[in-house]
Amino acid sequence: MRLLFNLIAAIALLVMPVAAEDEPKPWQGLAVSQAAEAGLGVCFDTDMANAVTCAQDQCMVESGLTEDCHADLWCYPHRFAADIFLQHGEGPHWHEFLCGASDRAELDALIAVKCDKEYLIECSAVRIWDDASEELLGLVN
Repeated sequence: MRLLFNLIAAIALLVMPVAAEDEPKPWQGLAVSQAAEAGLGVCFDTDMANAVTCAQDQCMVESGLTEDCHADLWCYPHRFAADIFLQHGEGPHWHEFLCGASDRAELDALIAVKCDKEYLIECSAVRIWDDASEELLGLVN
């Protein structure tokens, strides 16, 4: 009887890690912090406060500014998301973020609508993330 119990316990221990790997990751949110024309931070987390703090820290490191890195987006769950670079014909440029698309095709359609403006001389996604927070398109330098 003891041998049977030990065998069942050993099998259970072997099976448990496989079951844990099959569980879906919890949804994450996307936080963005920007300092106008100076820096940008983007972080993912299940907790809004953690994600916003992380994004502000990244922005401060990139920009060298401490007071100008304002959190300007929290999107939960972020689903498929994009960082879009836009430049107006008169020179100013900025980043806008799209999130919440159910798949890549929907995100691409939203980007096309965002970029279909006569006053823009440049508009393109520079980063795209899937619904698991994996970067599909990295920053273009």
